[in-house]
Amino acid sequence: MTTTHAIFNRPLDEEMPQGMDQAIFGMGCYWGPERLFWQQHGVWLTQVGFAGGQTENPTYDQVRAGDTGHAEVVRVVFDSSLISYDHLLQMFWENHDPTQGDRQGNDVGSQYRSLIMVFNHSQRAAAEASKIDYGNRLAVEGFGAITTQIVEEAPFWPAHDAHQQYLEKNPDGYCGLKGTGVEASMPNPDPI
Repeated sequence: MTTTHAIFNRPLDEEMPQGMDQAIFGMGCYWGPERLFWQQHGVWLTQVGFAGGQTENPTYDQVRAGDTGHAEVVRVVFDSSLISYDHLLQMFWENHDPTQGDRQGNDVGSQYRSLIMVFNHSQRAAAEASKIDYGNRLAVEGFGAITTQIVEEAPFWPAHDAHQQYLEKNPDGYCGLKGTGVEASMPNPDPI
């Protein structure tokens, strides 16, 4: 298995460097969200995988079958002196439909649910505040309630190498990423 990021040319299995933060988001099929985040200034590494379920070291086929409890997610390692967590949350809310429950568009099942995994108290507070704010913005536009789960840190299981940076390796590959068209607020702008 190759363990080098196709964009950043960094090892995927390396410890997170000192001074970096991480975020994990589930937005449906993970290929589109990974590309969305790797394109952002201040993101150091992205990696697709599975989180939020009970099966250890699941395979893609197991997760796709819907029996593991895991969601397809993207792990984002970022430099918070260059890009804020609030900015990442804004991208999360604006680039998928968090009201669809166990689906995103044509992708149906709990593995495609909307999910934010938090790693500390400040991430939890920011995620919860942004969920309330975006829920209000969606309601004004006639959308239903947000179904996004906000969960505590749990194991992240990397997907197979063929799925890492998939849309870089397969430029015409499937990407179901689509937002609602409703803008999210960003209370703390990026440092730079």
